[in-house]
Amino acid sequence: MNALARWCVRRRFLVIGLWLVALLGLGAAQSSAGAAYHDNVTIPGSESTTALALLEQAFPNQAGEIDTVVWRGDPQSVRMTEALAKIAQVEHVTRVERAQQVSNGITYATVTFDALGSDLSKDAVKQVIDIAHAARAPGLDVAVGGPAVGEVTQEAGHSVLYGLIAAAVILLLAFGSILGMLLPIVVAAVALGCGLLVAGFAGHLVDIATSAPILGTLIGLGVGIDYALFIVTRHRNGLKTGLSTGESIVTAVTTSGRAVVFAGGTVCVALLGLLVLDVSFLAGLAISSAIVVVMTVATSVTLLPALLAVVGKRVMGRRKDGAWNRWAAFTERRPKALAVTAAIVMVALAVPILSLRLGFADQGTQPPSSTARKAYDMLADGFGPGINGPLQVVAQPPHGLDRVATVEGIAHVGPVVLSPDGSIGVVQVIPTTSPQDEATSELITRLRAVLPDNVHVGGMTALNDDFTGLLAGKLPLFLAIIVLLGGLLLMFAFRSLLIPLTAAVMNLLAAAATFGVVVAVFQWGWGADLLDVGTGPIEAFTPVLLLSILFGLSMDYQVFLVSRMHEEWIRTKDNSRAVTVGVADTSRVITAAAAIMIFVFGSFVLGGQRFVAEIGLGLAVAIALDAFVLRTMLVPALMHMFGRANWWMPRWHSTSKI
Repeated sequence: MNALARWCVRRRFLVIGLWLVALLGLGAAQSSAGAAYHDNVTIPGSESTTALALLEQAFPNQAGEIDTVVWRGDPQSVRMTEALAKIAQVEHVTRVERAQQVSNGITYATVTFDALGSDLSKDAVKQVIDIAHAARAPGLDVAVGGPAVGEVTQEAGHSVLYGLIAAAVILLLAFGSILGMLLPIVVAAVALGCGLLVAGFAGHLVDIATSAPILGTLIGLGVGIDYALFIVTRHRNGLKTGLSTGESIVTAVTTSGRAVVFAGGTVCVALLGLLVLDVSFLAGLAISSAIVVVMTVATSVTLLPALLAVVGKRVMGRRKDGAWNRWAAFTERRPKALAVTAAIVMVALAVPILSLRLGFADQGTQPPSSTARKAYDMLADGFGPGINGPLQVVAQPPHGLDRVATVEGIAHVGPVVLSPDGSIGVVQVIPTTSPQDEATSELITRLRAVLPDNVHVGGMTALNDDFTGLLAGKLPLFLAIIVLLGGLLLMFAFRSLLIPLTAAVMNLLAAAATFGVVVAVFQWGWGADLLDVGTGPIEAFTPVLLLSILFGLSMDYQVFLVSRMHEEWIRTKDNSRAVTVGVADTSRVITAAAAIMIFVFGSFVLGGQRFVAEIGLGLAVAIALDAFVLRTMLVPALMHMFGRANWWMPRWHSTSKI
């Protein structure tokens, strides 16, 4: 790290030029080759995937996305007849079928596309929406719903901009310097740009979900600004002690920069832990996010030192740390009281996790003004909530389907439809409950228990149910792996057994409290109206994504806090002094970094996508608790209470600095 820092300082303009060339070159290459994003949420070997494969085999032109055009008014409206005829001519639409039923003045037609998910043309979906909406007239209310419609009508808005503005304000307050504020943002922006471009190329090799850029932006901005903030702060401290600009930069990179490399590694390890779940959708998200983090670390220890060398001492400001010195002394005097207070807060926030229910929220949770929500409500009013999540029961050979109607919880069973060669039979089943209702999951389980082996229950609702079951089953293994790996990394970094054990407990406490808040908001509905999100189950992939990011970021703060304590411990062998100095020297920068992350992550709550809002709010809460309760209260209090045992390691283990 020392040699790298000195080279970047000496060759500052070359380093800056190389990063600019990399950013522009990657951008030009992607503009010609294109990014490749693909959503693959199928589960090999599952009932729903088998049913989907049989449907594609039997009816290749009807195995794509199925959305609905719903209207309230004249069932035989000429305007709607003309609109449906136009929709049938839209490219990628394979079939438009008007339903025969009319209920409570509600009529609907199904629109079948030629592809699913990310393979489906978004322009075709938008054309269908525009044509349907153009048919609206007094006495004729029209809405369009379905999975594809829900995707294209969710806008990201300006959430990233809001987060950046908040980050700039906090950096300015923390540093008292315009240049000190700009440098972390510039470095994070370059890292994010390069990382997303590389992730786009990776999509040609592995399945990278369409939501990867949003998640990558969320993580990249948060850690990118934070890592730069830690290094700039250490550099400013070096200048205050009288070091030359060059030596101060080298010292900052050798100490805080080394901690950044380690912290970034823990984030990548936590993210790549998702690979053990063996779900391509999550694996792609993990790989793309890890790429962004690697780029963030690389820019932090190369581009940032070069920029600091160009800026010189103009990065200095006039901020004082007296308040944190007093707080550090207070934690030394009252460790037991602080530990008890912090523990009570964390446990209280974790209580709602006892009612956590995983699943997939349906379109009834979308904003009431959206066309997908209006279509959902109109269909539910006319035909019951189950119409929004029909099941496809597929049999090969086509016998045993007569048992479907005997199962409790079914509102309607359609006629058996045979494939052209008669080898496959399909019936559509309408549950009595909505797609996200727990009773619908129980119906799927009952159907599979009653039906013979040649009959498979499929459809989007069943696919979501299978996906939820898979992730819920693997969640304990995933949690154990990331806790173990994170603990091993800390053990080797600080040559201690107690520090990694403490960190593991802190991370589990933070995770429990975070999920408690997420459940209270998104499942119980506390404050959901303010966020314009509906209540329903927590998205099945939210826990594993939150855990991987949360454990990585929590480890960052642990590393920065304890590394400073470790430096002082190596120098003095005085645990009380080491803990007090560590808290005094790092708390201001940790809390400033946390405030930035809270606003960046919190801004994604406004993004218009429920699962992104869950992750954004969850991470904002997690970082707030981690920085303001755990790292500045509970961890220092416990380390004061543990004394010299914090740094104990068996004799066979050598000591070294991080």
